[in-house]
Amino acid sequence: MNFSGKVAIVTGGTSGIGRATAIAYAHQGAKVVIAGRRVIEGEETVKKIEDAGGKAFFIPTDIVQESDVKAMVDKTVEVFGHLDIAFNNAGSYGENPSLSEQLDSEYERIMDVNVKGVWLSMKYEITQMLSQKSGAIVNTSSILGVVAMPSVPLYTASKYAVEGLTKAAAIQYAQSGIRINTVGPGAIETAMFEKATDGQDEAKAYMAGLHPMGRVGKPSEVANAVLWLSSDHASFVTGETLIVDGGYVAQ
Repeated sequence: MNFSGKVAIVTGGTSGIGRATAIAYAHQGAKVVIAGRRVIEGEETVKKIEDAGGKAFFIPTDIVQESDVKAMVDKTVEVFGHLDIAFNNAGSYGENPSLSEQLDSEYERIMDVNVKGVWLSMKYEITQMLSQKSGAIVNTSSILGVVAMPSVPLYTASKYAVEGLTKAAAIQYAQSGIRINTVGPGAIETAMFEKATDGQDEAKAYMAGLHPMGRVGKPSEVANAVLWLSSDHASFVTGETLIVDGGYVAQ
């Protein structure tokens, strides 16, 4: 997969899947824009890319703020001239109490980041891509956008929303040269996974055991799937979800 001459935005590129994907894009020749709220971690991602000979910059971005998202796309075009690929990966996790104990604030937090953030990102990315008559977008969903987990109903709902938003947008822009898909990871070795398991070995082993392969995934394994969806190898693929879960949803 050769991305020479391509420009990619990665939201949530400060760590985990986002960082791994940003580095993978750069390794294949793309110029990469890292967007996120954590400046130090964002600059660390840029340094990893530049140390390997790639080109990248970081722009502080809160994806629930429309002005930030617009500035993210505008700056990308200002610096690199165009926008070919967007990986909308920033997301939020949470929830422990039962659904009846959830607060409005928790609902708003999860839905704002996981749904509104994806919508706003696509809104401005698609606007730019329409002017170019081409582009590829990949949104981070989850296995919980395909199957439900009762312990995290709001998170599950947010990922089902990402699936619906992606499919509708993919159909709407199918004849405009823009492909829009999702990647659906299972449990992956990230900071979010550490938080979800409280860093407990027993909890990690339990999560690994839920996957038929008997382990959780690596960020690079999700990155490989994202790069394929972003590439010309997936030129006839739109409105789809590529599940990367060690067989979880096949059970």
